[in-house]
Amino acid sequence: MSPNVRFLVPNAVSFLSEGEVVTVEDMGGREPSILANDTVLMRGLVVRSWSNQISILYRSDQRPRSGSLLLLRYQAFVLSCAFPKEPANGEVSVTHLHAGGEAYFQCLTGYQLQGPTMLACRNATTPYWSGKEPKCLASCGGMIKNATLGRIISPGFPGNYSNNLTCHWVLEAPEGHQLHVHFEKVALAEDDDRLLIKNGNNIDSPLVYDSYEVEYLPNEGVVSTGRHLFVEFTTDGTVTSTGAAIRYEAFAKGTCYGPFVKYGNFTSSNTACGVGTVVEFACDPGYTLEQGSVIIECVDAENPQWNETEPACRAVCSGEITDSAGVVLSPNWPEAYDKGQDCIWGIHVEEDKRIMLDIQVLNVGKNDLLTFYDGDDLTANILGQYSGTRPRFKLYTSMADVTIQFQSDPATNIYGYGNGFVVHFFEVPRNDTCSELPEITNGWKSTSHPDLIHGTVVTYQCYPGYEVQGSEILMCQWDLTWSGDVPSCEKVMTCPDPGNVEHSRRTVTGSRFMVGSTVQYVCNKGYSLSGSTLLTCYNRDSANPKWSERLPKCNRKSGNYIWQPLSVPMSLPVKLPGLELPSMFYSSYFCGDSVFS
Repeated sequence: MSPNVRFLVPNAVSFLSEGEVVTVEDMGGREPSILANDTVLMRGLVVRSWSNQISILYRSDQRPRSGSLLLLRYQAFVLSCAFPKEPANGEVSVTHLHAGGEAYFQCLTGYQLQGPTMLACRNATTPYWSGKEPKCLASCGGMIKNATLGRIISPGFPGNYSNNLTCHWVLEAPEGHQLHVHFEKVALAEDDDRLLIKNGNNIDSPLVYDSYEVEYLPNEGVVSTGRHLFVEFTTDGTVTSTGAAIRYEAFAKGTCYGPFVKYGNFTSSNTACGVGTVVEFACDPGYTLEQGSVIIECVDAENPQWNETEPACRAVCSGEITDSAGVVLSPNWPEAYDKGQDCIWGIHVEEDKRIMLDIQVLNVGKNDLLTFYDGDDLTANILGQYSGTRPRFKLYTSMADVTIQFQSDPATNIYGYGNGFVVHFFEVPRNDTCSELPEITNGWKSTSHPDLIHGTVVTYQCYPGYEVQGSEILMCQWDLTWSGDVPSCEKVMTCPDPGNVEHSRRTVTGSRFMVGSTVQYVCNKGYSLSGSTLLTCYNRDSANPKWSERLPKCNRKSGNYIWQPLSVPMSLPVKLPGLELPSMFYSSYFCGDSVFS
């Protein structure tokens, strides 16, 4: 076989007799490696080799017996390296995973690659990567020359930094440029941990920012007067925290620095940011503009500067939303939310629409609570209530409004990025009704409610000459399905049973009183028929089939009767009014069915 393939042996079928032995070995290494033998071979077993060479050994201590069977199907496939692990705070891209393929690694801004930038997939027989995957780490200090755009990250960010650090960075912009620093995040322990920024290239340069001295981060950031800034980050031996992330950018003298808003974007009338440039800011979905101004302008030709402070985009606690689609984020996302919060968001769409909630991230504390209400306030029915961590899921409202409430435990702090929730929402057609039911041929339907909400009843009826086959009443159930299938109207081809006639017997031709069948009535002896003796079932185009005649009757016969003696001696005298009979002998007479003495 070619040196760049490996064997796949699927669907092994084995019916071996006693004394027969089968061994499957991989021959690509220094020594053969057993992949399977007769003790594990069974129907459907899949054996994968590690190289491009396998050996199948069959041995028997006697001639094969009738009924013994071994069938192995094999398939060759190209060997490949496993997909390389993506470094934390970095990315990896791969040309392909077969021998000769390459994997390229790079870090997010502010992190440095520790290890090779590229790995190659080697050895077609037993593929492996040429080295160990690199890591992306934040360095503790350094000289950054030709600093045009980048970030300085404290070691460990976005996790906690270490104790007893002293980190110094020197930023040097190109000739004729100044530097602007924007604070993305500064979270230091309250003891002796400290962040300093100085207007120069050494530790003795003038101080322009001291985390000890400020309570709130300046939205406008810090601007150098020359081409250098000196950054110092120190920590003590006690409590640690997330640390700092600051963004720097060089800008030409005689212009305003380039605007920036984290979790947002902006439009500018002049990309060079000269005097007169107007910039308008907007936030990413789920974020709200806070502080600063939505529109700023570069003013003052002698000392160019923005006339207003840049705004900040933050995921806020609570809000009323009327957009047809958007995002609700936990407060401060993607940073950790604060303890003791009680946030309420209301989402409202068109009255004839509903809301689909796509909960993409849910990672909150076990004592924190995220609740979804199916309506516009906290008295509505609860769609769901969650805490802790859950994989992605969706919810659907039955109303045009939904209320989201988030309550965080007042006694517990949550630390680190990615703790919170991300809820995307979309306006969707109503989903609280059953599907529309079709009309039926030769019939019609009536509906108890026009919107087909749960509980709605649809009744089917047929035109004359037809009858309902199936359930004539269907109900919209709680799961928004109908209680049965749509019935049909079938042509009626039978007459109803005409019934029996007293004092008669009947003869039926045909089955089930189908059209064309007959029923004949014959009266018992002593009764005479009144009506037609023969009834025929006949079809009618616009009505049900009908019998040709009405049901007859059998009446007792009437007329002249003859008295006939029975000559039976009677032991007791009988007196009949108007008759004189011998006193010693009486006879019985009958007239019709009656007997007289």
